[in-house]
Amino acid sequence: MSKLGDCLASSLGKKAVMAATGLLLVGFLIAHLAGNLTLYADKDGQAFNAYCAKLQSFGPLLLVAEVLLALLFCAHVYLGVRLTMENRDARRTGYSIRNSRGRKTLGSSSMFFTGALVLGFLIKHLIDFRLDGQFHASPAATVRESFQQPATVAIYVIGMAALGLHLSHAFQSAFQSLGIHHPRLVPLLERTGLALAIALPVGFASMPLYFCLAG
Repeated sequence: MSKLGDCLASSLGKKAVMAATGLLLVGFLIAHLAGNLTLYADKDGQAFNAYCAKLQSFGPLLLVAEVLLALLFCAHVYLGVRLTMENRDARRTGYSIRNSRGRKTLGSSSMFFTGALVLGFLIKHLIDFRLDGQFHASPAATVRESFQQPATVAIYVIGMAALGLHLSHAFQSAFQSLGIHHPRLVPLLERTGLALAIALPVGFASMPLYFCLAG
């Protein structure tokens, strides 16, 4: 096996790849939220419909982007599960190195659980808006109709709460896994991670709540 292969097969290598895929997914979430916020631009949904039409106009490039996004997500999930299993095996055999209790947070101790919740939410989201072909002449109308159902809104809010808790630890931890943890940078990364952990879930959750309450 090559040196690169040996590196990627190691625990540190897996963590680095998981960190990189996670940061790329955060970038996607920021762009996705920016596009979805056009739902608030007008009452008849023209801005959001135009945004969706623009995406569709990319044709095959959009499909390529979606496939790459799916690969990123699958790699992130696979590595998360693999590393969790390896850590559990290490604890059983007595070779694990425990983190300082002072650094343990709710976000860090629930990463696997919140990740599983986010995965479940994503499956629900894809079923709602991609896999059943609901998007027709007016994507904005489809979104608003879907968010009239309290059960759907509850699932979205729970999913976004899980995403926020996941990001509260994942963002700063990703840079640490990539070797970027200079003492001067750590406070900035922690504040940025906290800001993203609040802004992204609140931004996404505000839409189902708004359309459900507005009727």
